[in-house]
Amino acid sequence: MKTGISTGCLYPALTEKSLKLLLDNGFDLFEIFFNTFSELEPDFLDRLKFLCDSKNAKIVSIHPFTSVFESYLLFSAYERRFWDGVKMYHMYFRSAKRLGAEYVVLHGMFSNYSSIDDEEYCRRFGILSDTAAEYGITFLQENVFNFQSGDKDFIRNMADRLGSKANFVLDTKQARRCGYDPGLLAEIMGSSLRHIHISDCKNDELCLLPGTGEFDFQKFYSTLHRIGYNGDCVIEVYGQKDNDISRLLKAKQYLDALT
Repeated sequence: MKTGISTGCLYPALTEKSLKLLLDNGFDLFEIFFNTFSELEPDFLDRLKFLCDSKNAKIVSIHPFTSVFESYLLFSAYERRFWDGVKMYHMYFRSAKRLGAEYVVLHGMFSNYSSIDDEEYCRRFGILSDTAAEYGITFLQENVFNFQSGDKDFIRNMADRLGSKANFVLDTKQARRCGYDPGLLAEIMGSSLRHIHISDCKNDELCLLPGTGEFDFQKFYSTLHRIGYNGDCVIEVYGQKDNDISRLLKAKQYLDALT
């Protein structure tokens, strides 16, 4: 397992400035958290790719800025909007391919937005997964608080229904927000777990930099080894500032020592 970081950690700093700062300070594995449409233009993507190539670094995943819109766009009862949404998500899959990334992340449907049932949700996810595969990209369902995917039984149901098309990114802070031990969700996702967003916690603080809280990383990493996980662990802790870069590096070093 290798430790990476999301450019979203430095939001609202501009994406390219966040990437350059992290690269200049020794990070070499990234999730790019896009924040607007213009960041998906070929020239902008090529700038990001050039920055990474110049440091022999890799972009492993991208995170759409339209996640909050997915319930309405992709999972409403109005199916024509879904097909238009599939066309729209081609831009993310093309962008991921241009950057050399492997994964595109989905939040999915809000838990109180029950316009379609689980069977239909899985059918649509499968269509999006097939579309991503046309670009050589794997489409990942993330577990997210207040979304259908925050429910462990929903995750299990997806895995059962979709088989090899069910692929997941585990977010440890989102698992905690839902009241779950992240290790339990890792076990449920099993061989379909491809990617991890990682953070620490302490008392009611559920999203801290690794090594600054009380989360049992040794136990969690032991679970990952036991289930055969061989992906990456990407630090995703929001609200950090440019002058926090030493704290981000310390978090990376803490996780590196565990692997």
